Amino acid sequence: MVECEQARRDFSADSVHDLRVALRRCRSLAAVIERVDPYSGWKRMRRAGKAVFSALGELRDVQVMGEWIQRLFPQDDPTACATLEFVGGREAELKREAATALAQFDQDQWKQWSDSLPHRAEPIALNKLILEHLALEHWTQARDLHARALRNRSRVSYHNLRIGIKKLRYMIENFLPDLHKEFGKDLKHLQDILGEVHDLDVLWVTAIAVNKFPDDEARFRWRDQIEKERRERIDQYREKMIGKDSLWLVWRKRLPKESEVERGSIERLKMWASFFDPEFQTSQRVSRLALQLYDGLVGKVKAKATSNLTGRTLLEAAAMMRDVGRAKRDRKHQKRSYKLIRKLDPPLGWQRKDLEIAALIARFHRGSLPISGDGLSGLTETQKRQTMMLAGILRLIDAVDGQLNGRVRSLEVEQTEELIRVWAKGNIETQPSEKIAAARYLLETAYQRPVIVSIRPAA
Repeated sequence: MVECEQARRDFSADSVHDLRVALRRCRSLAAVIERVDPYSGWKRMRRAGKAVFSALGELRDVQVMGEWIQRLFPQDDPTACATLEFVGGREAELKREAATALAQFDQDQWKQWSDSLPHRAEPIALNKLILEHLALEHWTQARDLHARALRNRSRVSYHNLRIGIKKLRYMIENFLPDLHKEFGKDLKHLQDILGEVHDLDVLWVTAIAVNKFPDDEARFRWRDQIEKERRERIDQYREKMIGKDSLWLVWRKRLPKESEVERGSIERLKMWASFFDPEFQTSQRVSRLALQLYDGLVGKVKAKATSNLTGRTLLEAAAMMRDVGRAKRDRKHQKRSYKLIRKLDPPLGWQRKDLEIAALIARFHRGSLPISGDGLSGLTETQKRQTMMLAGILRLIDAVDGQLNGRVRSLEVEQTEELIRVWAKGNIETQPSEKIAAARYLLETAYQRPVIVSIRPAA
């Protein structure tokens, strides 16, 4: 990295800033991809740059602090002189710490990651729906931090808001160039404004710690000057971000609509599963057939089910993720799939309970039948019934697809008060086996009727 060598030579304010920007961009890119790609290299890359990034951040803070003191106060101000002296000593100390961090920084390993990791990111970088869903997730998180900052007005809340806006900016800059052309300038301006608020907060805390005020009048003068500058920047931020013309609303209109959020979350979970599942095409086929059976039994219900999402969405996600446990081993992989799904951070539009239900559906798509406990204890009775019904659908389809060698192309459902008949259509040469019959149990229990699987040959 050119920026690394330049910073190592002089540790000037500009070189430190350039290296921090370069590291931040790479770490931000890794943090975004890591939400979809489970590969551990992304986390190792972020951690490798953290020590240097933190050391340079503290150095950058004291360098900027010195600039603020010279800008706001006269050279003969005794408090300014004493604080500058403290800052100069602290800068020398932090340069030594930064030099140590840079010496320990493995540039060769970083270069290997820079060469290899972008190839893993390509499937995600080409999926616009996933990227826009991630951008909306960043927007939502930043918007929540905005509301919190306006509510309590603390230094910490404005600092966290700056970080949230910065993450949104780098997400768009790295992955959505069209949106960056529209939003980039405003995002950078707001990040800079809040960055200056943070600088002024750090300056006042440092001045209090140094405590070289000759009298109360000098102390009040410093406080008033710093507060005046800080308030001007807060007012600039509020002018752009509050009201019916707020940039928050402008940005939101260019991100996925509410009706598209659920689809974006499915695409994300589908992409995540594809990195684990060695036979993901089979999972896609099983998902398609499971949804056909669901539609035949329930209809394409759009109303919310017993969780935050529709049963159809939960079933689709569980079907896509049911075999992620095969990444490690095949035997009892459904239990490992259950654990992996539960460890996920819920994507935008999902709650933790939704993931728990999807994990249970995947867990019982094969293997032992659920008994009391088995992760069901945290569900209401209605949620338990829905989970078992969806698991019954997936369990039956998994058996049908496996026993009929993936030859089922579509399903039709006929329901009467006495039974449910599932017609499997396709170029099928074998007949339903006892294994398929055994797989009907959960679904028969849910509907209190026999389920019969029959073959309807292709025309």
